[in-house]
Amino acid sequence: MRGRDDETGEFFGPSRSQNRREALEIYTLGEKLVSLTDAQLAKLPVPESLLPHIRECRRITAQIAHKRQLQYLAKQMRREDDETLDAIRDALDEKGEAARREVAAMHRVEAWREKLLAEGDDALAQLLDEYPNADRQLLRQLVRNTLEERKRNKPPRAFRELYRELRELLLGGSEDGEQDIDGEDAASDED
Repeated sequence: MRGRDDETGEFFGPSRSQNRREALEIYTLGEKLVSLTDAQLAKLPVPESLLPHIRECRRITAQIAHKRQLQYLAKQMRREDDETLDAIRDALDEKGEAARREVAAMHRVEAWREKLLAEGDDALAQLLDEYPNADRQLLRQLVRNTLEERKRNKPPRAFRELYRELRELLLGGSEDGEQDIDGEDAASDED
């Protein structure tokens, strides 16, 4: 029995069903870890204490024995803190935080490219305000070439080059860009 708080009527702990669901999630995570290769496993933030159990579970091929070893692995995984298990899940999840950030950054670059192509010099001025270390002449040239390619139905060589240049500017130099923007904010605060 998990008991209830006399004053609020709320339960003290999770229900047995909730405990089972959490244990089943960890068991499923263990199955995923066992199915990975050593190279894939090395990329994940798996604690060293779990690696021998994962290897042992891979080694056992008899069905019942494999299942028993997998249950033992899940038991060892339940001893780990939630942050560790969440980090493993996130690394395994294709829709993890890192993937979301990467997709968001890609969309930001594409949005700037389309804005430059649609609005021209006005958008370029906005981009240069945010990223003063950008090469104005090169970006202008790439925008002109891209528009010319579209007009003549040529392969999108300059279109791709513009994307690469913007990606390098926005992502490759994002730390520099943040410092420049912070420096501008500091200068505007002094005025």
